[in-house]
Amino acid sequence: QDHVCSLPKVPFRGAPCSDAAGTQVPYSTIMKQVNSSLSGVLWDELQKAPFYEYKDSDGQLHQVWFDDPHSISLKAAYVKNRGLRGIGMWNGNSLDYSRETVAEQQTQAMWQALTP
Repeated sequence: QDHVCSLPKVPFRGAPCSDAAGTQVPYSTIMKQVNSSLSGVLWDELQKAPFYEYKDSDGQLHQVWFDDPHSISLKAAYVKNRGLRGIGMWNGNSLDYSRETVAEQQTQAMWQALTP
C-alpha cells in the first residue's frame, strides 16, 4: 500500500526506545535528506506529523517520521487550547546547535514553535 511501512518484529529492548527496529536521526540530517528523497515531505493528517521515504544504496525503502515547526506548533496549540499543563518531546539534543546560519534558523524555529 502507498506509504505503509512494515517493521520487522523484534524483541522489546526497554527504555528509552520501545521500537527496536528504528533509529533516531538528527534533525539537520533529516532536513538535508528530505530534499533528495523519493517522496519529498509527506503529511499524515491523523498523526499531524511529516514524514518522507527514501531508498538506501541497497535499494531498501525507508520511512522517516519527524516533527517540524508546523507539527510542533499544532501540538503546542492543542495543549494550550485544552488547558493542559505541558508538552513533552522526544529529544531536543537532535537539533543542530552549531553556529551555521541554517542550523541556527532551524533550531530557533523549532523552539519558537513550542509557544503557540
